[in-house]
Amino acid sequence: MILYPAIDLKDGKAVRLLRGDMEAATVFNEDPAAQALAFVAAGCEWLHLVDLNGAFAGQPVNAAPVEQILASTNTPAQLGGGIRDMATIEMWLSKGLARVILGTVAVENPELVRNACRAFPGKIAVGIDAKDGWVATKGWAEVTDVNAVDLAKSYEDAGVGAIIYTDINRDGAMQGPNVEATAALANAVTIPVIASGGVSSLADLKALRDCGAALNGAISGRALYDGALDLKQALEALAK
Repeated sequence: MILYPAIDLKDGKAVRLLRGDMEAATVFNEDPAAQALAFVAAGCEWLHLVDLNGAFAGQPVNAAPVEQILASTNTPAQLGGGIRDMATIEMWLSKGLARVILGTVAVENPELVRNACRAFPGKIAVGIDAKDGWVATKGWAEVTDVNAVDLAKSYEDAGVGAIIYTDINRDGAMQGPNVEATAALANAVTIPVIASGGVSSLADLKALRDCGAALNGAISGRALYDGALDLKQALEALAK
């Protein structure tokens, strides 16, 4: 199971939010590229990047720090936030991004997701952010009447490289992931699933690893910045 360290970008800085609230942002590093290099030095296999401003704006806002991260490391990175048309998908992949994450458009424009999967096999992930099982879009500002598992199933035949499932109620709260809901979604599809939201300890990672579903990985952010989870130790434990 891969551990994806998260770098959430707001106003050019690496921050963490509490349950997606932009007003509840804590700045952890003024230099996101330096943060990325620190994660790489600890041995991570992937980086998970989010353009928080972009998620609300519907277009890239933190392009400069993302480009600095891509220029400073060869470690593959995935990015979500404000990617809502084919031109933006093509732009990011041309800049060296390994995978783009489509969230809002996965609900509002499924044909774009399918077209992108055909054009860029393996390089498109779907971000499913759920609150009490219902999908939220536009930077989590709008909760839809779309069921998270139903949305995941709808992309079974599309060629999606991964699904990133986030439980919004757990995100940044340091209360542990929603293991049961994550396992249920992963067992409902054949698409690789990455768990996100609330991963705050080695015990949380082990619970996800042993949840009864073959998860591709887990994303952790605040716990790595706060020191509750040591990245190097976590990577070593997952490798055993």
